[in-house]
Amino acid sequence: MNTYQVDPWTALGDPTRRAIFERIADRSCAVVEIARELPVSRPAVSQHLKVLKEAGLVMDHPAGTRRIYSLNPAGVGALRADLERFWSKSLAAYKRVAEQANEEGS
Repeated sequence: MNTYQVDPWTALGDPTRRAIFERIADRSCAVVEIARELPVSRPAVSQHLKVLKEAGLVMDHPAGTRRIYSLNPAGVGALRADLERFWSKSLAAYKRVAEQANEEGS
């Protein structure tokens, strides 16, 4: 059992993990397919996938002797919810500043 939880934003802070995440977003694929498209080894890709999986951003399933990786909808949904929350706060702050400026200008 894994008790260490990786923060999804931290996981995506690494450029290689972000590139892997983007490739998996395009289509589900195996480690060998991802490694073929990146300047890193298969073991390195596996380690990056492990971090992304621990962060809840990707999931895998067996396909013969390989594991196929795809985005985890729940993890991606959580990222989206974070962004929505940040965006809502930013818009509310902007609205307050604009209203204050409008009141002062009247």
